[in-house]
Amino acid sequence: MAGKARGEQHIGLLNGFAAYGMWGLVPLFWPLLKPSGAIEILAHRMAWSLVVVGVVLLVMRRWAWAGELLRQPRKLALITVAAAVITVNWGVYIWAVNSGHVVEASLGYFINPLVTIAMGVLLLKERLRPVQWAAVGIGFAAVLVLTIGYGHPPWISLCLAFSFATYGLVKKKVNLGGVESLAAETAVQFLPAVAYLLWLGSRGDATFSTQDPGHAALLAATGVVTAIPLVCFGAAAIRVPLSTLGLLQYMAPVFQFLLGILYFHEAMPAERWAGFALVWLALSLLTFDALRAARRGARALRESARTNVSEAASDTTAGSAPAGPAVAPADIAVGAGSDGLTLAADAAALTTGGTSASGAQATA
Repeated sequence: MAGKARGEQHIGLLNGFAAYGMWGLVPLFWPLLKPSGAIEILAHRMAWSLVVVGVVLLVMRRWAWAGELLRQPRKLALITVAAAVITVNWGVYIWAVNSGHVVEASLGYFINPLVTIAMGVLLLKERLRPVQWAAVGIGFAAVLVLTIGYGHPPWISLCLAFSFATYGLVKKKVNLGGVESLAAETAVQFLPAVAYLLWLGSRGDATFSTQDPGHAALLAATGVVTAIPLVCFGAAAIRVPLSTLGLLQYMAPVFQFLLGILYFHEAMPAERWAGFALVWLALSLLTFDALRAARRGARALRESARTNVSEAASDTTAGSAPAGPAVAPADIAVGAGSDGLTLAADAAALTTGGTSASGAQATA
């Protein structure tokens, strides 16, 4: 059993690396779709993603959720909001990459966990620990430094971070699985996307049919580029602790940042390095605090388990029924993982194009 558990965790880690690796390398894909404009690429992504995820659900035979969702108007409204917000996120990201702003786009996903925490305080009245307050404060200082460096606020980064933080907040209320959620959102996006593509074609501006077949295939592949990392993430989320996923999520913006500098040769003056250094300091503090909280949670669960087992043994010896169920090792593992970096995992992305175990999809 232990060997099987280790094997499952190994598979989960491989899927996690694959998901975040693909999201991190996705800036290499969007330039291949030129001369298509960002909005045309976005429309194809919205349309083809529904096709791909529909095939995935057909193979998995997971359709029961759709009927339940249709009977819940409030959830349908939230799905519509999520679809609108992620449309903005996808569109800005595609435009940023194809316009030479890969580094600034990566910054959006670096600061996303900080924005998510700030929104939790402002909208959900959550309480922060001192280290979390320090991280948010340093993140705010980083934005000020970058504003001075750019000569204006880093609008691309802020738009990506706030749109994805809003998306994650809505998704937590919807509480659908990653694949199911993507299917519902792209179903909302599908008709507007197809209508736009038909309108574009009627004007003779569509590139899907006017370029070579290879270009059409790449546009159709946007659905695969969206869905496959999500499937890998789903396989990872059920096999490894959320604290591990919370650490893996930083792979994607790191890869994007390195691509922006080393492959796309974007400029990084001193003030921009200073701003990024402050963001990384804030994330280091956030990660340290989350891991410390996870360890404390794990210890508390182990002590609770030992207490329950002792009480059950004592009651059994006395001839009475056990006072309550003992906590299983699996429960302890889940508890340890769900405390700490859950918030960072929910913000993922990534993600850049990714999801959390609660259903927040990475977006790159």
